[in-house]
Amino acid sequence: MLKVEHIGIAVHNLAEANAVFARLLGAEPYKTESVVSEGVRTAFFRIGETKIELLEATHPDSPVARFLGRKGEGMHHIAYEVADIGTEMQRLRAEGFVLLNETPKRGADNKLVCFLHPKSTNGVLIELCQEIR
Repeated sequence: MLKVEHIGIAVHNLAEANAVFARLLGAEPYKTESVVSEGVRTAFFRIGETKIELLEATHPDSPVARFLGRKGEGMHHIAYEVADIGTEMQRLRAEGFVLLNETPKRGADNKLVCFLHPKSTNGVLIELCQEIR
């Protein structure tokens, strides 16, 4: 793993959360985007090399909607940048981690992504991400 790429925060209302984080961080989001496959709208803020991703559910049965229903707003995941997502997935599977998807899928911010089940990572949802080249 190369670095923490971003921290994902689940929110009920993206517009309201954008206003809060813009005041907090002193900058507007640099990008907003919908990820239809995950049922979310996202906004990205940059702090140095790290990003904050705000996630709003677009339908009630999306993973983020289920998270919000169980836990409320707050930290949803930590994403780590990897050089080769396929190789890293194989390594982590061999180490006994439970992957939530068998192959990388397209995520927000021009990334291929894979999630690790929180039951195998001390309760933290981990995202692996690799820039699509």
